[in-house]
Amino acid sequence: MAHHFEIYKDKAGEFRVRFKYNSEVMFSTEGYSSKSSAKAAIESIQKNGPGAETVDNS
Repeated sequence: MAHHFEIYKDKAGEFRVRFKYNSEVMFSTEGYSSKSSAKAAIESIQKNGPGAETVDNS
């Protein structure tokens, strides 16, 4: 599995999503109180991410 989303519970008991590529964490989300909210975040990233522009603020 080269890349995937992973839902996990953090130390505070909140659900978080991280995206891994070749076992390296590329990004993780804020904490969500429910697993369904974490799944909704994944769906939103998958739907809206491909068309997202890149903003270079450097």
